[in-house]
Amino acid sequence: MSKIKIGIIGCGSITKHRHFPEYAANENVEIVAVCDLDKKRASRFADKAGATVYISYEELLQDPAVEAVSVNLPNALHAPVSIAALKAGKHVLCEKPMATSIQETEEMIQAAKDSGKNLMIGHNQRFVTSHQMAREYIKSGKLGKIYSFRTAFGHGGPEGWSADGRDSWFFDKERAFIGAMGDLGVHKSDLIRFIFDQDVIEVGGFVDTLAKENTDVDDNAVCVVKLADGAIGTLTASWSYKKFEDNSTIIYGEKGVLRLEDDEDYSFIFYPIDGKPEKVDAGKIQSNDEGGQTNSGVIDEFIDSILSKRQPAVTGEEGKKALEIVIAALESSETKKIISI
Repeated sequence: MSKIKIGIIGCGSITKHRHFPEYAANENVEIVAVCDLDKKRASRFADKAGATVYISYEELLQDPAVEAVSVNLPNALHAPVSIAALKAGKHVLCEKPMATSIQETEEMIQAAKDSGKNLMIGHNQRFVTSHQMAREYIKSGKLGKIYSFRTAFGHGGPEGWSADGRDSWFFDKERAFIGAMGDLGVHKSDLIRFIFDQDVIEVGGFVDTLAKENTDVDDNAVCVVKLADGAIGTLTASWSYKKFEDNSTIIYGEKGVLRLEDDEDYSFIFYPIDGKPEKVDAGKIQSNDEGGQTNSGVIDEFIDSILSKRQPAVTGEEGKKALEIVIAALESSETKKIISI
């Protein structure tokens, strides 16, 4: 089987901690090109892979050796670069949030259809074992009717994660479009749809800047969301959890409670109304902390979808629906109204 030849566009922290090592570990991949405006930064990855260095993504996309690309750039560049890559005949794995508007998501989806190439969005929470177990528990009826839930994603902020620290594009609204809600909240909006296997139909949001100085992007958001079947829950995204990262989800059902990524020893715990708790160590969810750099599953899914000539698990349509929830939260916060999707 021939290897898929990959180009990586953008050589920041998401490439360092996720994309590059996971491509390198995949036996069906050859990294042939890397691109960054900072040539030295790109060269560090290129030297490890024996890849060609580019400082222009347009030039990389003209490289006939490149079959597929990761788009790991500031949020405002996700759509234009992904569309250019699809038009150049490359498969695309785009980091989240996939775009800065619904119109952009639709243009990306259309570009993928026109090119016949795969477009995948990097929502990794679907591939977490505890989340997949929860989806099956709910599908099988073990929780009965779902009443409510809460899900959160918070850490100390991009300054502890980004390659550029406090000078990162994450804090620049023109390049980022949105702060914690786009960085972390969009992961949870995708997760909610995945776990419950249904759409969110209403959103109420409080989105604000409370912890970070000298920035015009949000750093804290708390949203109330309603599912198609009537269940309601909260979604929290924060860049102000300075001591501990929180990536937990708790689901309250007719027949018991599920606690996911909420215990130091067990990533999946089911407390039935009757009987003993079921506790499973299903491995730790990915984290920005040391020791949290486990395989996300995103790269392997992207590559397998190309090799298998099928659509990836997180299509452009799925990425669009996750972004719709985020944008609804922003609109709700601004208008002080509940937004229907």
